[in-house]
Amino acid sequence: MNAMGVRRTTEQVLALAPDQATRRAGSELGAAGSWPESGHGGGAVWGLCRDSGGTTHRTAVDTAGPAFHCGCPSRKSPCEHALGLLLLHASDGTAPGESTAPDWAARWLGTRRGRTVAPAPARPVEDRSAGRPADPEAARRRAARRAARITSGTRELEQRLADLLRGGLAAAGQPGYGLWEETAARMVDAQAPGLAGRVRELGAIPGSGPGWPVRLLEECALTHLLDRAWLGADRLPAPFATTVRTRVGLPSPVEGAPVRDHWLVLAQYDAGDARLTTRRVWLYGTTGGRTVFLLSYGAAGRAPALSLPVGAVLDGELTPHTGSGQLRAEPGEHFVPVTASAGPPPGGPVGAALAAYGGALRDDPWLDSWPVTLSGVVPTRAEYGWQLADADGREALPLTSAAQSRPGLWRLVALSGGVPLTVFGECGHRGFTPLTAWSPEAPDEAVPLV
Repeated sequence: MNAMGVRRTTEQVLALAPDQATRRAGSELGAAGSWPESGHGGGAVWGLCRDSGGTTHRTAVDTAGPAFHCGCPSRKSPCEHALGLLLLHASDGTAPGESTAPDWAARWLGTRRGRTVAPAPARPVEDRSAGRPADPEAARRRAARRAARITSGTRELEQRLADLLRGGLAAAGQPGYGLWEETAARMVDAQAPGLAGRVRELGAIPGSGPGWPVRLLEECALTHLLDRAWLGADRLPAPFATTVRTRVGLPSPVEGAPVRDHWLVLAQYDAGDARLTTRRVWLYGTTGGRTVFLLSYGAAGRAPALSLPVGAVLDGELTPHTGSGQLRAEPGEHFVPVTASAGPPPGGPVGAALAAYGGALRDDPWLDSWPVTLSGVVPTRAEYGWQLADADGREALPLTSAAQSRPGLWRLVALSGGVPLTVFGECGHRGFTPLTAWSPEAPDEAVPLV
């Protein structure tokens, strides 16, 4: 199965772990070398895992639930072997191939799914009907347990934020101040990775330079807002409640009818840490005018399998995620290149970009950036660094510090040569990050800046 299939990401798999010890052990087993035999098909994945003591365990996962089966003596669900098998399944480079389930896995699957015959031949996981829970009541109980853990975690985080403000922000800048990592670990244990990420960002602010207390107070306020929104999610409008759940760390559901269009590939870039590489691909529907992004993941140090050439036009279907302000979509089975070229999306001045970002914040107050296309702008050097200014000089957007340190900045300056051009990028409270540019001399030629 390729990266376009419906499959849990590494982050979603790790969120299933019952505790930190299982998460750590499962991560070590998520490599192909631990699985001499493995396969997937029919909404299930199975394999033989050889542990460090030389014992082989039969492990199977019904991915529709998910439900887990393993021959090891662990009483945890999932155990480290099931977690490792799902991590292997989530990997673009080492995922098990599609095959027919062996007898032992077929018997367990048949019993679980209420039939005594062997399962039908493997079907593609892209069949979205296979994603429905085989046991809705068990799935509901799991979701309720996770929600209870997140609620407990948010209440603890609220108390810690209150203690910080009561004692004064200056304490956060003292050497050895250990609130942040401890609190982030507690949010991971509560299965709220979104909150854990926000807490780690809070911990980095005291070392970010002059003015950090103001920035820390702002981010504490946004984290407090997210906590209160989660605790009162049952009183929120459904789209906004979905956004809150996504920001906390729950996966956003993929719903609605697929959108067919000719999609212009606007930009593609990678971000990662020691565990995961995340690729974001921005697309623009040349007929419907919709801007969306796709996410693809790879193990640390490995490029995700999904790769689309910037400037290409592809015919295909995308299914959007739900939630107010959400732009993420899931691709269909195939994208077909279109021979016709396309210029940049319709753009506007700096003021229109700021207005678009401000409007998006009404739907998602935790939004870091918003996709915009600037037209008729010139890169110029100001006292505080580089910026993109309207040709008439009336308004300008500063570039983010990350953008000012990339080689793409000089590519943008050279492409412009002092002449106004069109730039697509992400506009946020930290500034503007240019991703792709088009010059007036070659309006159909997209120039990647990352």
